[in-house]
Amino acid sequence: MKIQFNTDSNITESKELRDSLIALISEGLSRFSDQISRLEVHLSDENSHKDGLNDKRCLLEARLEGRQPIAVKNQANTLEQAVIGAVDKLKSSLDTILGRLKNY
Repeated sequence: MKIQFNTDSNITESKELRDSLIALISEGLSRFSDQISRLEVHLSDENSHKDGLNDKRCLLEARLEGRQPIAVKNQANTLEQAVIGAVDKLKSSLDTILGRLKNY
C-alpha cells in the first residue's frame, strides 16, 4: 500500500509528523493492505493559525484494485485525532464493501 500525503498551506509537514501518521495509518489499515493499492491523505487546518475546536481535517481516499475509490473524512482538534477518526471510518467502509464482495 503506497501512502501519498497532501497538505494545505496552513500545515507544516515534518518528517516526524509524516512518520507518526504513516505508523497510525499502516497499523490501523494493516488487514486491508493487500486490497488497497494507494492511499491518499489530505490534511488541512480550517482556521489557519487561529485556535479552534475540530478545525483539523483529514480526508482519506483509498484506491482499491478494480474498484472505485473510497473517500472518508474526519475533523478533530489535532491532526492525529483527525487521522485516527478517518482511519476508523475507512475501516468500517472497507468492512462493509469487502464483506459484500465475499457474499457474492
